Amino acid sequence: MDAYSPNIRRRRLGQALRRLREDAKMTLEAAAQASGVPRATLGRIETADARRLRHTDLDALADLYGVDRPTRDAMHELARQSKERGWWSKYKDVFGDHALPDWEAEACMIRTFEGLTIPGLFQTPDYATAVFRAGRAILEEDVARRVEARMARREIFNRIKPPHVLAVIDEGALRRVIGGLDVMREQLTHLNHLALRHHIDIQVLPYEAGAHLALAGPFSILEFPEAKDQPIVYVGTATNDLFLEQPEELERYSVAFSNVQGVALSTAQSAQFIGNVLKSLESKP
Repeated sequence: MDAYSPNIRRRRLGQALRRLREDAKMTLEAAAQASGVPRATLGRIETADARRLRHTDLDALADLYGVDRPTRDAMHELARQSKERGWWSKYKDVFGDHALPDWEAEACMIRTFEGLTIPGLFQTPDYATAVFRAGRAILEEDVARRVEARMARREIFNRIKPPHVLAVIDEGALRRVIGGLDVMREQLTHLNHLALRHHIDIQVLPYEAGAHLALAGPFSILEFPEAKDQPIVYVGTATNDLFLEQPEELERYSVAFSNVQGVALSTAQSAQFIGNVLKSLESKP
């Protein structure tokens, strides 16, 4: 059975409650006072920042807005699902409080640009190990745990309906030998195998493409099957992970992805390009 995202459930519940309040023509302060739910709590619920949702608060809000029984039950079901713990919860030390796999669990499309390394979802265990070991003082057991968590993310490809992944990978990520020649050969072979899957499209952004709109760094745009669940942008940094969902942010990154996708090689040309890079590695001792 496919997993679902507690984060998305929190967003749906928050959006539903905000619509009900606005339909009732009530301010946040008025709704909080009339329902007895603290204003700060109500605000966090509507913005999907509340991690704990009390049944009594939901019932008070349902009474205030005069919702029918099916709507009330649906609200409680969303609240229950928002508390569920996905497999990624045991890797909180790796993913932090805002877990990327939480959003990937229900994504129907993932558009990703990577300029320095092979995208995480496409990495082999040995390649990922070399990435985590590089340039940082980290215990070997921590490396193993991070690799284990990264490999677990790939399970979304085994879903009944796996997400369609559109990946644009800079030429530099293909030519940078990470982990040694054997590791890189295995990684590029794996990459070409992935490109054969019907739900994965891989495009190479060659050096000759020059400047583009994604020079600031890698990012991913995750889209969801329900129209009410707006897309979200993931940007990984050296210190933390950013999840952006404001319309202007989504637009900016969507334009950037369209730009790099437009100047990248086609999927067929990219497969040949990756094959040529692989051949060049195989010729080396």
